[in-house]
Amino acid sequence: MSTLQATPEFSHRRAIRAGFASFVGTSVEFFDFYIFATAAALVFGPLFFPDADPVTGVLASFATYAVGFLFRPLGGIIFGHIGDRIGRQRSLVLTLLLMGVGTTLVGVLPTFETAGIWAPILLIFLRALQGLAVGGEWGGAVLMSVENAPDRFKGLYGSFPQLGNPMGALMASGIFALLTINGQDFLLDGGWRIPFLLSAVLIAVGFWVRYTVEETPVFQAEVAEGNIQKFPLKVAVQKNWRAILLGMGLIPISTGGYYIVTTFATTYGTEPSFGVGITANDMLNVLSVAALAELISTIFIGVLADKIGRKTAMLGGLLLTGGLVIPMFLTMSPDNLLLMFILFSFARVAMNGAWAPLGAIMAQMFEPESRQTSLSVSYSFGNAIWAGFSPLVATWLYQQTGSVWSVIAMFLIMTAISVVCLIAAPQKKDPVLEEADPRLPRVEVKGA
Repeated sequence: MSTLQATPEFSHRRAIRAGFASFVGTSVEFFDFYIFATAAALVFGPLFFPDADPVTGVLASFATYAVGFLFRPLGGIIFGHIGDRIGRQRSLVLTLLLMGVGTTLVGVLPTFETAGIWAPILLIFLRALQGLAVGGEWGGAVLMSVENAPDRFKGLYGSFPQLGNPMGALMASGIFALLTINGQDFLLDGGWRIPFLLSAVLIAVGFWVRYTVEETPVFQAEVAEGNIQKFPLKVAVQKNWRAILLGMGLIPISTGGYYIVTTFATTYGTEPSFGVGITANDMLNVLSVAALAELISTIFIGVLADKIGRKTAMLGGLLLTGGLVIPMFLTMSPDNLLLMFILFSFARVAMNGAWAPLGAIMAQMFEPESRQTSLSVSYSFGNAIWAGFSPLVATWLYQQTGSVWSVIAMFLIMTAISVVCLIAAPQKKDPVLEEADPRLPRVEVKGA
């Protein structure tokens, strides 16, 4: 691929615009995804699986929650194909619309008491739509930011879509924290529907922002050179299978570990049969503060990653998270709320070291010709494995052993896998949007 040149001002202006569009869209989509996760931990058990005992009801609720992750790979394939064939921007608009439909309809679902077995069936179907949307969302959003950024700033701009995760989580836990002020009965009596219905407004805002952003210059260069692949998935499997597998092994903590310290921790702390005794409101307040700490630290970690190396920054985040998760779980108690606020916040910031640089690292593991497909397949399949089943397996381990140490051990094994795959992950330099060199001719980039 030929080198495209642009002035630093052009590169940064375009990258900021693209990064903001990625941030807004991913915030909305992750909010939608996380309100389902929070509702699964707090209310979906008695509302949609009322005949089960409390722990089994939680397991059934988490199994429904896991369906979204099982459909992520299909979404990655579908929207990765669209992104590699007709553009990153168009794929992102479509994922946002699909997520909006699936999430808003959850807010009007009948419960088991009204519709019987059809209630959980419809819930599972709408969760599958969410999974399809998010499966195509992350890869496209990352490329929208990274492919618009100069090489030495890819860590910074690659962290913009990563902001969507903590922002979505903050909005989700924050709104549920407000709703639980009125008690669990208010949630069960219909208060849980409010966040899902609010999603319709947020989706409209996200759609407007994304619809106005230009296509990435990397994809435009692929079109200009006639390098668009008829079957991007075939190219991805043939050329990138090793990198795809390494990407799947790179993300256990960035994805599954995240849900252990949020979704499982919520159940562990609040489920009466687990015996910890933390109220839902206190737990959600802890998670909201932790999400805010993660959100604030994201851009700083992105800048740091460009200075010390993206893989170095991620390695430090992984090791620090592995050390903090032990005291975080062992001190969970109504008597240690202040300590919980501190440890959960520090753990989320440390975990952010493994999350903020992830987009830039994974984007540069693949060549542009099938980049969105390769990236989306790697990330979504990894998510289906690590994030989809982590709360379920963690709950099962605790149920079998009666000790949170079994969950901690699982977390540490996942950390080790991430470290090994990070060390082995390839990095390919993107020739597009390097900073200008006056000795070289400038090439116009469409959409500038």
